[in-house]
Amino acid sequence: MTDRKTELYELDLGGAFWRKATASGAENDCVEVAELPYGARAVRDSKNPDREPLRFTASEWAAFRAGVMAGEL
Repeated sequence: MTDRKTELYELDLGGAFWRKATASGAENDCVEVAELPYGARAVRDSKNPDREPLRFTASEWAAFRAGVMAGEL
């Protein structure tokens, strides 16, 4: 059985719905996020959407968000 992270990178994101971060500014240096199965997320640079997005499991995403909200990142 493959692990969850491997499964995330095997997903086809061709039909993913990407949304810009709510904190995106007018300078258009934006991050876009797509929801994946099991609470996972994919993240990409809006200026370079053809580049392979990062993919986070639900627990990785929760830790990332907590770090951002705490000012750690």
